[in-house]
Order: sequence, then C-alpha cells, then structure tokens
Amino acid sequence: MTAVGIDLGTSFSSVAVVRNGRVMIAADSDGVTAIPSIVHFPAQGPPIVGYPAREMLLTDPENTVFSAKRLIGRRYNDAAVNAHQMGVPYRIVEGPNGSAVLSVRGEYYSVPEVAAYVLRHMKRIAEQFLGQPVDQAVVTVPANFNDAQREATRIAGRIAGLEVLRVLNEPTAAALSYGLGRGYEKTVAVYDFGGGTFDFTVLEIQNRIFRVVTTAGDTLLGGDDLDTALSEHVNRLFMRQTGIDLHRDLVEWQRLLFGAEKAKRELSEAESAEVRLAKVAYRTQGALDLAVPVSRWDANALWKEFVGRSLAVCDRALADAGRTANQVDEILLCGGTTYIPLVKAAVEQYFHTKPRADVDPMLAVALGAAMQAAALSATPSPDPRQVKALLLDVIPLTIGIAAAGGMMEPIIERNAAIPVEKTRRFSTSRDGQTEVKIRIYQGESRKVAENTFLGELVVGGLRPAPRGTIDIDVTFEVDTDGILNVSARDLDSGRLHSTRVKISGDLSEDRIAQLRKRYEQEK
Repeated sequence: MTAVGIDLGTSFSSVAVVRNGRVMIAADSDGVTAIPSIVHFPAQGPPIVGYPAREMLLTDPENTVFSAKRLIGRRYNDAAVNAHQMGVPYRIVEGPNGSAVLSVRGEYYSVPEVAAYVLRHMKRIAEQFLGQPVDQAVVTVPANFNDAQREATRIAGRIAGLEVLRVLNEPTAAALSYGLGRGYEKTVAVYDFGGGTFDFTVLEIQNRIFRVVTTAGDTLLGGDDLDTALSEHVNRLFMRQTGIDLHRDLVEWQRLLFGAEKAKRELSEAESAEVRLAKVAYRTQGALDLAVPVSRWDANALWKEFVGRSLAVCDRALADAGRTANQVDEILLCGGTTYIPLVKAAVEQYFHTKPRADVDPMLAVALGAAMQAAALSATPSPDPRQVKALLLDVIPLTIGIAAAGGMMEPIIERNAAIPVEKTRRFSTSRDGQTEVKIRIYQGESRKVAENTFLGELVVGGLRPAPRGTIDIDVTFEVDTDGILNVSARDLDSGRLHSTRVKISGDLSEDRIAQLRKRYEQEK
C-alpha cells in the first residue's frame, strides 16, 4: 500500500510522495505542483478540477466552486457561511440537519463531496508520478479546525478512495518539513498564512519529539482576503473614472480578482504593478479597458489590517502559553501569503528575529505530511530522523456540554495535549427521568449559542427513580486526529452507550459508499 501527504488548501493543494527514500512534491503532467482547489461542474460530463476549472470562473462562475474549505464542517446558520455567500457566485443552501450544501445546476453537493473531487485529483497526480496505485494519505488541516471540520475532511478522503491515516495539523507538518530533528532542542513558532486560513503554532522540539505547546488561528483570514481588498480598491478607482461598478457583473468581477492576485504576486518582487483588463465594460462609444497602477505602498496600506489580525492571533497563542515573542528561538514561514514583503517584515519585527523560509512556504505542509505518511505506512522511509518523530499535538478549541441557562460547561480545555480522555459524572435532574440528552459543543464562548454544535448523545432506558439517584459517567475522548468520541455508562444498570459524535448533516455510510463508487466510474 502506498501512502502520500496531501495539503488540501483553500486556494491551492499539493501532494508529496516518498520515492527511493526521498520526499518530494509530485507534479502533474504539465510540471505543476500547486493545483487550484477549484471544481467546475459542466452541463455534461464529470466535474473538472484545477487550472481548467479556474478558467471556467471567467465564463461560468455560478457553476464553479472555489474556497469550499471555508465551508467544510459548518452549519448553514453559521455566520461564516453567510459571510462566504456574499463573496462567491455559487449558491449555498440549507441541507439535511441544518448543514451547508452547494446548489449547482439543480443538484445538491455536500462540501465533503466537493473536497473529495480535489483529493481524488491529487491522488491521481501522485499515482501518475509514482507509476503505482495510491490508497492511503495523511491529509492536513488548519490547526484551528474544530471536530466537525476534521471529521468532514476525513469523510472527503474516504469518498475520494483514500484511507486517511491521520488528519495532521498544517503547522506541525510544516515543522517536520523543515528537517528539525536529532540534536535539535528549541522552541519554534510556525506562522502559517495561507490562501484561506491563518494558523500560528508554538512547538517545543527536543530531538525527535515535536510537542505542540499552543495553537490558535483564524479560519476566515487568508490571501484571498488580500486579493479582495485590492480588487475593491481598484474597483473604487475605476468607478470614479467611469461610474461603472464591476461588482454587478460576475464574470468581470472574477476577472478583476484574477488581476489583483497577479498584481499581488508581482508586488512581492517589484515596487509597483498594474491591474490591466481589456474590455471590462461597454459604452455607446465602445469598449472600456481597465488599467490601474498599484504601488507596494498602496497595497501595504490595504493589507495592513489583515496582517494585524494575524499578529493578534499570535498574541493570543503566546498568552495561552505564558510566553513572550522573545522566548521563541526560530520562526518558520508557511503559506503563500508569507511571500509578501509586508508580512515578512511584520513577522521579523514582532519576533525580533529573521524568519526562516528555506523550505518553499507553498509546499512545506505537503512535504511534512508525506514524511508522516511514510512513518505510518510501509512506504520506504525518508530521513529516519523524521520517520521516528513523535508528534504531540493539542486540541485547538474547548469541548463542553450545554448546561442550564444556555451556558456551556467546559469538559476539555483548549491546548490540552492529545490524545486526551476526560470523564464526568452526571445525575438525573427530574423524578422518573428515563432518558438523558447530552448536547456537545466546541468553542471558547461561555454561551452555548456562540459555539459550534458537534452532536448529541442520548442515554435512554434509565430506571425511573427520584432525581439525583441515577448516575451516568460520560467519557470524552479526543484521538490523535483531534476527532471526538463520546461514551456514557449508566452506573445503575452498567450499560454502555457510545458514539462517534456525528457532524451536522453527516453523510451516511451508504451515501459515502455510493459516492465513492460514482467517483470511480467517472475516471
């Protein structure tokens, strides 16, 4: 069995493999290593993934899904879903059990289904690169992903025909890729600014032991937001000149976003760039072109707010760890947004030391995931220092249960080392009570309504008795993937009730099998 590492990104995805004892990024037939995480659903034929799908944003944006990672594992009534809908042309609707699903060409797709198309595409790239089948993978996620988002990612892998060996935090994977190992004893921070999410993680590395001290993040902060800010700026200038708002045309707005992204890349190397688009609008006298010069100073002014948000996350994480920036020995850069000079300068100023970027920030996560995949499978190993690495991660968000008055009672606090297990004893609250419902949430607010609902465990068949006389022990276990399992024992009868907490709108086993079969038929 062959295992690979997949960085399932919001904007771009990559897959890394171990071949002949060396870890390397797998390129597609055109030599491309970073594949757009975009899926286009044509009127006929199977969905299209990658750069061909990206091109369809310019002609058929309503049927082209991008940045779906920001939706994975979320409920339809999540404020983040509503905010996302405001910025994308495809439709998001309410699905089973309040889940967020995508409506494309009259069909409904769960977010894991869409993510599975990207994962399957990465699987095929690895198979072509290696010349053999691939059936196992380590898939990375933002460190701040909650249980529902991690489980949805695992489901996407299963649909794509992959056994997901581990759901690995992106910063931890990046730390592995930097080759830190034997004889290395330092405190390291990973500053991971990707296309759609931002993560900051502090690790203590002692020889081959990688222990996460603290992690924090913002799943709605990424390079995409910088593109949007620059597009808004250019659009305002264009409106002053012409009175035309490009927001009103889906295709032209998408063209402007592409132009802004191109300028963003150019500004990482040059002091100025130009957003230039031909024939973006028409008047009676003819077509109008757009040509707006943008200096690095202009862009920095627009992006300063987003960089500040990332540093606020660093503040929070360091405070949780009881440390200061000066107590971090090395800073590792990860994610394409860290190419931007403003970001590099801000990180250097914050930590008072020059950050490391000797591994390509766009590819570091996939490389580290492949190292971990080799360690967990029979794949011939790369550097033995990495294979033997012991990864000790933490839970990113507090897990608790609904209590009286709409409050959440914490059970497992954030930054607890995983795997972790906690047991709490509860008693019946009413005379003659025969059933107890335990509603489980994840988040940092004391108010239940402001946290993410993970699921419900029902303990039934209790013996009717006066209140407070029937005790139930409830055990919360978070495994090495950061996924929650809950069990409850009725101490009166000794019966055990257990479940893996299902995410809202979770796909059934039959549905997963059907989708997997359909995807195989689309080859």
